[in-house]
Amino acid sequence: MAQEQWKISEDTTLTWLNGGVTHMDGGAMFGVVPRPLWSKKYPANDANQIELRTDPILIQVDGKNILLEAGIGNGRLNEKQLRNYGVTEEASLEVGLKELGLTLADIDDVLMTHMHFDHASGLTTEVDGERKPAFPNATIWVQEIEWEEMRNPNIRSKNTYFKENWDAIAHQVKTFNSEHEIVPGVKQLHTGGHSAGHSIIHITRGERDIWHFADIMPTHAHQNVLWVLAYDDYPMDSIEKKQQFVAPAIQNEDWIMFYHDYKYRALRFSQDGKEIIDSLLKE
Repeated sequence: MAQEQWKISEDTTLTWLNGGVTHMDGGAMFGVVPRPLWSKKYPANDANQIELRTDPILIQVDGKNILLEAGIGNGRLNEKQLRNYGVTEEASLEVGLKELGLTLADIDDVLMTHMHFDHASGLTTEVDGERKPAFPNATIWVQEIEWEEMRNPNIRSKNTYFKENWDAIAHQVKTFNSEHEIVPGVKQLHTGGHSAGHSIIHITRGERDIWHFADIMPTHAHQNVLWVLAYDDYPMDSIEKKQQFVAPAIQNEDWIMFYHDYKYRALRFSQDGKEIIDSLLKE
């Protein structure tokens, strides 16, 4: 897969890496929205599944290599999980990093919007049958509520918070409460909604405002504030945070970037949200 690079300022570059491809049920991804409506905006296969990439974004800024999300990893899911989650490709982050002259050991920080399996499975790897950190020199930043639930999931969340994704990296994790600025102009903000500890990313470098809304707006088709996921633990919180953050970003014609979208890496909507006026496409 070709890598998309986006130089957003003189000292800041974004690069999408290949974190793997899943296919999830379209009905679950669009909640109560009927298929005749959402399928006009996002294609589905014959099994009613939609393609969802899991591509981490490398943020190179101020001499640091910061990874946003971790992908599904390689060899992290069993055969049943690969089948149930519609995985057609696993991650190859090492290949993408090598093209940039980097290795997994060169990652300084990993920003996790939340710890569901399709974001966090790439945090660990298997070496001679033993789990090890995939990014051995990185600090992993997670919202504190999210980290607590990751380690102590409830009857619902245990289906996505796996011990195998945290036990080997616990010593690398640092938590934050409401917000955390990793470097000037790159900030994590707690929203809740999709999960209790879900967070989003706001980048203000150069002349651009760029948002990564993670899973309260996983694809370009989730632009409508009412279009939230059946997977959301707190859907009304998702709607509230979309009203607070997504709607103004669209009105301001800010850039919105994606981890999951099958087609767009980043885009800008017109102020009324009816048109895409600029975009970076997945090659």
